[in-house]
Amino acid sequence: MPVPELPHVTVAAIIERDGRFLLVEEQTPQGLRLNNPAGHLEPGEDLLQAVVRETLEETAHAFRPEALVGVYQNHGERNGQLLHYVRFAFRGELGAADEHRALDQGIVRVLWMSLDELRASRSRHRSPAVLQCALDHAAGRRWPLQLLHSDPQSRPAEGPSPR
Repeated sequence: MPVPELPHVTVAAIIERDGRFLLVEEQTPQGLRLNNPAGHLEPGEDLLQAVVRETLEETAHAFRPEALVGVYQNHGERNGQLLHYVRFAFRGELGAADEHRALDQGIVRVLWMSLDELRASRSRHRSPAVLQCALDHAAGRRWPLQLLHSDPQSRPAEGPSPR
């Protein structure tokens, strides 16, 4: 039986406007999939820096996190390797677009979908967390950002400055 990797820490932006959620359509090893603007925590980043960066890279829009929607854990398998993800999802406000910024490699387009459209497109979601994050947001789940703590002393000297 394959041994699972250590968990991958990821972040996601949950952005809702007029009952529709901002998603990205991206090319993956499993084909074209729908996802929240999301990605991996990089060395030297805190969770808030990561979600701001990922949203900009994948949508070309600024993002201001306002609350934690939830923490999601899921497992998968690729090429016989067991994968383990822990996702921190943040709701927030979408800022201005950078008209000159290209979308991250693999991102095909940015689109808005209602909860009904999200439910109907489940087979195309990158992970089960895509719909669950939107459902939790719609249910009003919000946790203050003060719940998070990033120790500035533990960051590499060349890393981003602490918040």
